[in-house]
Amino acid sequence: MRNGAKAAIVGGVFAVMVGGAGYGAYNIVSAVSGDGGSSGTTAEKKTGPPSADEVEETSKAFFAAWKKGDAATAAAETNNAQAARPLLVAYGGQAHITKVKITPGTPAGTTVPFSVSATVSYEGKSKPLAYKSELTVVRGKTTGKALVDWQPSVVHPELKTGDTLVTGEAASPPIEAVDRGGAVLTEEKYPSLGPVLDTLRERYGDKAGGTPGVELAIRHESEEAGDTSLVTLAKGEAGKLRTTLSASVQAAAEKAVTRFAESSVVAVQPSTGQVLAVANHRGDAFNAAFQGEVAPGSTMKIITAATLIDNGVASMNGPAPCPADAVWMSRKFHNLKGMQPNEGASLANSFMRSCNTAFVKLIDGTDEKPLTDESLTTEAQERFGLGKDWKTGIVSFDGSVPASTGPNRAANAIGQGEVQMNPLNMASVTATAITGTFRQPYLVSPKLDNRQLATARGLSSDTAAQLKQMMRLTATGGTGQKAMSGLGGDIGAKTGSAEVDGKETSDSWFTGFRNDIAAAAMVQQGGHGGDAAGPIVAQVLRAGG
Repeated sequence: MRNGAKAAIVGGVFAVMVGGAGYGAYNIVSAVSGDGGSSGTTAEKKTGPPSADEVEETSKAFFAAWKKGDAATAAAETNNAQAARPLLVAYGGQAHITKVKITPGTPAGTTVPFSVSATVSYEGKSKPLAYKSELTVVRGKTTGKALVDWQPSVVHPELKTGDTLVTGEAASPPIEAVDRGGAVLTEEKYPSLGPVLDTLRERYGDKAGGTPGVELAIRHESEEAGDTSLVTLAKGEAGKLRTTLSASVQAAAEKAVTRFAESSVVAVQPSTGQVLAVANHRGDAFNAAFQGEVAPGSTMKIITAATLIDNGVASMNGPAPCPADAVWMSRKFHNLKGMQPNEGASLANSFMRSCNTAFVKLIDGTDEKPLTDESLTTEAQERFGLGKDWKTGIVSFDGSVPASTGPNRAANAIGQGEVQMNPLNMASVTATAITGTFRQPYLVSPKLDNRQLATARGLSSDTAAQLKQMMRLTATGGTGQKAMSGLGGDIGAKTGSAEVDGKETSDSWFTGFRNDIAAAAMVQQGGHGGDAAGPIVAQVLRAGG
């Protein structure tokens, strides 16, 4: 509901407000007060919580004015008439909500639950509207009068500050999202895709060939957030939007993440950068797989190993001793409990065992090949494309590996400190590591909207070959062996455990590849990488390999 339709609706509301009828009644005098206006009496001002009688009287007065469409009177019954009035005006104005019936429930102290039933009508089309909400009665600070504590959620539970209600042509036509082979993708079949499909509709509905419907929606203050549809009065004609997803891999990802709460996984095709699956198992709609910003633990050692190799500090078969502990800038670093020291270890051996101390001892480089605070950052950005403003087709975070000083420089090397990643980032890191080429991940073809994908130098064939072989060793004989057991084909992996301040259990990370599919998963407070995130990745690789 944008452009001309929006202008027409807003203009109509202004005319109604000035006209002074129904919901447009605009009391300029009471607008001066944000506390229900003047009491108009010299009686002693009341204090303390409102009584039961006051709660009943105030809520009744508010409901009565709201039902009648008297926005000014209803707003005056709140403790912020100036903020309440525009939304109450919009309710019967640009939202076209009529025949309002409000049924109060049993008060709980000063809180009154209630249900609303109404009708939304627009250009000859009508649909019922029903929902539940609640209000709280408080004592006015300046008047002492009992007033409704104003919150937008009083009018509708999904409304937040800055939101309004509108009815009209939908902002975007509906879409029928399909996978790479033409299979239809729905939220009912693939629950994790709900927020993703909403974003795709908002961004690409007008490019997919459909026609918009008519709906009652919440218009958010930020246009980037899109509209939230509440009631559809007339369905639009869906346009077809092809994604890079694979229905079979997505199905495996959806099932895999149900193993653990707070888990996310992403799968990409290394040869193209196309996203094959994205799934989250969370208590909210946040797409942590694409938007998360958390420490990736030892999966970061893929980038650190590449930094050591590219800068001539170490090689796969060169020395990388693994002592029991290592000190950097007065901070002592340890390995996972139970890991035996190995002073004669190679880089490959320390990588496959995920030895923290080996990487910490090498983070300064050598006398001949010194490393700096910027070395790891440069490798992450120029070779792996992290932090390069990815344009995947939906909202995403493209990783952060800052140039850190002091102890955080060493902590960054083992995926702690100030490094921030998500499964999308780590799946891409794995794809770059095994192919040598950075291909920015994407969910929708950039040709659809002429997006410019991020670019990076990538890795030399020699560095990529060493990284791939070390990941193979990790999957077949190192920390990733248990999770990857039973997978055929060309396989590789890297585990990670990220300590989180204030949490007893570390986050579990795992990234791996099988032939032309790379996947990464994270389970918050899942423990060791191979225990929680590992089986999720293996299940996805099994479906896509």
